[in-house]
Amino acid sequence: MLRLISIIFMKLIGWTVDDSIAKVPGKAVVIASPHTSNWDFPIARAAFSILRIPVKYTLKSEFMRFPLNLLFGPLGAIGIDRSPKKPGEKRRSMTAAMVDEFNKRDKLSIMVTPEGTRSLRTKWKTGFYYIAVEAKVPIALGYLDFSKKIAGVGKVFYPTGDIEKDMKEITAFYKPIIGKFPEKFSIDLRYDEVENGELKMEHGE
Repeated sequence: MLRLISIIFMKLIGWTVDDSIAKVPGKAVVIASPHTSNWDFPIARAAFSILRIPVKYTLKSEFMRFPLNLLFGPLGAIGIDRSPKKPGEKRRSMTAAMVDEFNKRDKLSIMVTPEGTRSLRTKWKTGFYYIAVEAKVPIALGYLDFSKKIAGVGKVFYPTGDIEKDMKEITAFYKPIIGKFPEKFSIDLRYDEVENGELKMEHGE
């Protein structure tokens, strides 16, 4: 039913879904980018539903208690508990908590927005990368191109552990993609080879 609703929704707003990419495995970190507007979430959810990718997103565990769980649960939310496993231990990092979620489930596709905000951000949050490395799951590059009204997954790859190398690949993929508000979207400029190359030339390096 959700997939049918998603198909109708995408047709009504004039979007298409590119289903040419290989199937996303049962466990994956799924990037949804660019993230510049409130439209991004419903379009991304609809696209992933059409592609049969059962994406989840994370909330603090407190938000998954009754009655809020009746609202957030059907929308794909899972509660993340970062409390210490043993008394006296430090509060767990989000990365550690997410790795635990992957380890205790047979299937889990977590949707992340590395920009972390709808405002312009030239440095992405790379926690998603370390989650994928430690959980030994692939990263799926989901995208929303508002200039073409096309959504899909452009690439699926296992991170090598070399964040410099892998983030350059991710950055290169997202660079030509246009968000709803282009002025609010930026790739992570730390890994933009063209940008960094130009800066080096300007400084005579």
